[in-house]
Amino acid sequence: MNRLVLISIALIFFLLSGCMYPDDQRAENRIAYPDQLESVQHAIERFQSDTGVLPIRTFDESTPLYQRYVVDFNQLLPKYLQQPPGTAFENGGVFQYVLVNVEDSPEVKVIDLTSQGEIRQLQQRLNEYMGQHRFAPIKEMLDVGLFQLDHEALNYKEAPHVRSPYHDTWLPLLLTNDGEIIIDYRIDLNMMLQQHEHQFKEGEDIRPLLFEHAPFVPVRSVPYVVDENGEPTYSMDLRKK
Repeated sequence: MNRLVLISIALIFFLLSGCMYPDDQRAENRIAYPDQLESVQHAIERFQSDTGVLPIRTFDESTPLYQRYVVDFNQLLPKYLQQPPGTAFENGGVFQYVLVNVEDSPEVKVIDLTSQGEIRQLQQRLNEYMGQHRFAPIKEMLDVGLFQLDHEALNYKEAPHVRSPYHDTWLPLLLTNDGEIIIDYRIDLNMMLQQHEHQFKEGEDIRPLLFEHAPFVPVRSVPYVVDENGEPTYSMDLRKK
């Protein structure tokens, strides 16, 4: 078999491998491309101009803030968009497109869904533990109604965490008193506070700092405020408002 034939076979195998590679693992589906965000933004603006409403799924008041305004692509197709972006969950990607600032100036952002697998695994282990012991394995109370889990009791060698969509770092997973597993964004917020100018009022939720400088919303988060040292700290009181 000559060299040309070998190269041809290798090329065919490479192409077939790419076709068989799961959509949610392809590199091109794991980047929030500005042009795709912009195309959805323009489609939503035209839709709102024509109809007076936003193309979003219905939700109830118990839905977390940054998961409330999920873009409903069915309302945009095919008049305003030919198809959802390749990065959208609806088209094999790992992002869920959402809106922020819906009252004033709706802006398209995304939820990074790649962390959900680790969260589901933690939830399963937590459910199994609570089924046996009737209580969660708490290591430390971080704020009223917010806890750090004892990862060793859940058979983790190290504390569970997920990759940050904002920086090259890993973020801890915590537990609220209503059983919700949340992502701790203090590392990201601390870096954002240092990198960008800001003017937050005392007691003001600083999470918008994250999506003001990135395409991602802080999904599965709790409110944070700036403490007396200028660092981010939890504020579960704001969650009740």
